[in-house]
Amino acid sequence: MPAHPEDVAHGFAQAWGRGDADAIAALFADDADFVNVVGFWWTRREQIRHNHAYGFEHIFPGSTMTIERQRVRDLGDTAVVHALWRIDGQRAPSTARRQADPGARRGIFTFVVHRGDDGAWLAVAAQNTDIVPGAQTLLADDSRLRPTRYD
Repeated sequence: MPAHPEDVAHGFAQAWGRGDADAIAALFADDADFVNVVGFWWTRREQIRHNHAYGFEHIFPGSTMTIERQRVRDLGDTAVVHALWRIDGQRAPSTARRQADPGARRGIFTFVVHRGDDGAWLAVAAQNTDIVPGAQTLLADDSRLRPTRYD
């Protein structure tokens, strides 16, 4: 179990590299909330496990995640962890045509973690956000969103 707040993000990346949805789920409280990069909101550890297992089987098998930078805001028995991540080796879903490796993908995790009575830290909430290179916002255009800059 994570002994420090930052261990949650590192544990997530290590479990990702093994394709281990059970280990990812073990980093979360039973009633944790997880919002993925496209806004799906999972509200229980089992949903977090199930959806990561699907991703490892169909989209991310053999991929790796690296935590490139982290910042922890310690609030006592609670902390907020921001982690800049990089994924290499993502592929198109197995039901789609094979595509070339798109290269590295980056994003930022926000974990809200809480220290339990046993001293271990578990995530009670997580938000995962993709970094869209060159974009500052999304603009609604012809009933779809497209990345754009506003400067």
